[in-house]
Amino acid sequence: MIDMVDIFIWDNIIGSNKHFSTLELKWKMRKIKYVVKTREEVIKQRIIVYFVAIVVLIATLLLCISSFKKVEAISQVEEVKEVKVNERVSMEENKNKINVTELIKENTDEVNKKTLSVDEVDLDYTTEYIENADLPTGTIRVQQEGTDGTQTMIIVKSYKGNEYIGEERIPGKITANSINKVVEIGTGEGVNNYTPKAGDSIWSTPEKVKLREAPSRKSSEVYTMGKDEKATIMEVVNSNWLKVQYATVIGYADSACFTNINPNGTTNQNFESGVEYSKEELLASLDFNMDLTKPSGLTLAQFQKVLSGNSADKQGVLATNAEFFYYAERQYGINGIYLASMAIHEGGWGTSKIANDKKNLFGYGAYDSNPYGGSYSFSTYAEGIDLVARVLVKNYLNPKGTEIYDGQAATGMYYNGPTLTGVNTRYASDKNWANAVFKWMTYLYNRL
Repeated sequence: MIDMVDIFIWDNIIGSNKHFSTLELKWKMRKIKYVVKTREEVIKQRIIVYFVAIVVLIATLLLCISSFKKVEAISQVEEVKEVKVNERVSMEENKNKINVTELIKENTDEVNKKTLSVDEVDLDYTTEYIENADLPTGTIRVQQEGTDGTQTMIIVKSYKGNEYIGEERIPGKITANSINKVVEIGTGEGVNNYTPKAGDSIWSTPEKVKLREAPSRKSSEVYTMGKDEKATIMEVVNSNWLKVQYATVIGYADSACFTNINPNGTTNQNFESGVEYSKEELLASLDFNMDLTKPSGLTLAQFQKVLSGNSADKQGVLATNAEFFYYAERQYGINGIYLASMAIHEGGWGTSKIANDKKNLFGYGAYDSNPYGGSYSFSTYAEGIDLVARVLVKNYLNPKGTEIYDGQAATGMYYNGPTLTGVNTRYASDKNWANAVFKWMTYLYNRL
């Protein structure tokens, strides 16, 4: 039986080759038909091969894209993991870890969002207090000036819509070590509440005291005094700087590096006390909007009085550390009663777990997500009091560039005014925090 291909081929052969025999034509027809079928099969096979090749190519491309995304994601996670939490020796390692998956999830929420950044910040030095019975009570003598180091900081900021609601700061790698400050405090007979004034003789206390052209650490050095050398006050610039004359040299120096006590004279004697304000005078200065960079004006004895004998102070933490609020006020330009009131509010009169376990009266470093794990650990209560005082002065109570303690400049990072309301803006998520602290300030002032 001859199909349509046979007829087509036959007609074409007969039409052009009339002289061929029937046998020859049939043979040629079969040959041509075979060739046609072979070509059809070849074409079909090629189509199949091309199709398979295209499918394999597409699958390979998809696999490569998927693998690249996985590698990129892993790389990002590893990059975050490489940030190590390194605290200075006096602090406990911060156990907070960043959950990248959770962070991404949170950022998909249009209402509650978090941002992550890495910055280099100051690594605050630690102050070590050493008792010296040869110095009268209330005397501060700097043995070694402190110097801040630097450290990377992971900053996770939280937002509700466009409103900033708080942030978590996770310490990272230390890039420059800090140098601790060493301060001698007098525990001997007599009381020294000395207030420097022009014309007074003073003596240097550290091994080296730099006299500068201007009252700033950035100013050029004109001379370096040694320990226990005598100078004369020419001018009291502010609570941090004195203009002094040493021999024929005149320059500006850090007031914390001097004492009015002659190291070559008798130390166990009575010293004249500074001005002691009455309860009425001190209460008159108390105001919710008061400038917290101004000293309270209380003497060491008054600090000890208002912080002693409180039934809420069950373990006597505030009573036994009252002097360090006074020393913080003397050194750093902060109201010591405000500082003590913060400690009472944050640490529950020293009864909180963080206060007990970590000697951290302020819950410093604690965040709403992980209060205990994030909080700093100190070797003494005095360390924590001293550090928080400096942090408040540097970051919260003064605008950027303001010259503060040790000739340093304030960062003004969280500055919103030197008041309780101003500090509350960035220090605490609790909107009633300022009112709670002021309540304790009022309580302490009324105990005078």
